[in-house]
Amino acid sequence: MRAWRLRPLRLLAVLGLALLPGSAAPQTLVADLSHHLIAISTGFVGTQVVAFGVSEAGGDLIITVQGPREDLVVRRKARVAGVWVNREGLAFRRVPAYYAVASTGPLEQIARPGVLAQLEIGTEYLDLEPIDAAGLTTSEIATFRDALIRQKQKQGLYNREPTPINFVGESLFRTNLVFPANVPPGIYQVQVFELQDGFAADAQRSTLVVSKVGLEADIYDFAQQRAGLYGLTAIALAVLAGWLAGVIFRRG
Repeated sequence: MRAWRLRPLRLLAVLGLALLPGSAAPQTLVADLSHHLIAISTGFVGTQVVAFGVSEAGGDLIITVQGPREDLVVRRKARVAGVWVNREGLAFRRVPAYYAVASTGPLEQIARPGVLAQLEIGTEYLDLEPIDAAGLTTSEIATFRDALIRQKQKQGLYNREPTPINFVGESLFRTNLVFPANVPPGIYQVQVFELQDGFAADAQRSTLVVSKVGLEADIYDFAQQRAGLYGLTAIALAVLAGWLAGVIFRRG
């Protein structure tokens, strides 16, 4: 509620835009975010962003949040000599690093399956394209895909069920978008869809930036730009820490 109260001017602006007299096809959906930047600093434990706005059409709403996309490999474990090890793997192209959905009701009840698939609403409708899946059956590809989604959900980066969108009065809506401590940096796309009879009648898009700041940013940039040197430094620090611990325990 704090972020909701801190921006009364923005809320008034949203309400004012929604109530302005329009043309023959007036805009019935106006949406925004409580803030457009998540700063990851030392001690960051996650945060919430309020998505809010006005919907005058009286239909249902769906909000999707997609993080930066990246190619990702999923590996299948197998038992070898009594030990579980990673064996076969399958890569997927442009997988969202973060994905969340909010809605005013169950997705299958408020939107048609074709609309869900077209707009990538819900994890089962994400367009996760396998890379070099030759020799794999459709069932095997689906198994790898399900494993990828389960892993993302386990990490808290994909939500398991849609977050409720609540209405305040007849047209004002809001919901809390939760971002965990391990949220990846990058540019996030937040889309709000207004539905009528199961079809998307209107939509709004906002951009949210997740960025590391301070020491976290310096370490991240160093790791990305000089990966080899970063790895050697990490090994050296680990060896030094082990040596110091040995010295302390011997003295004890």
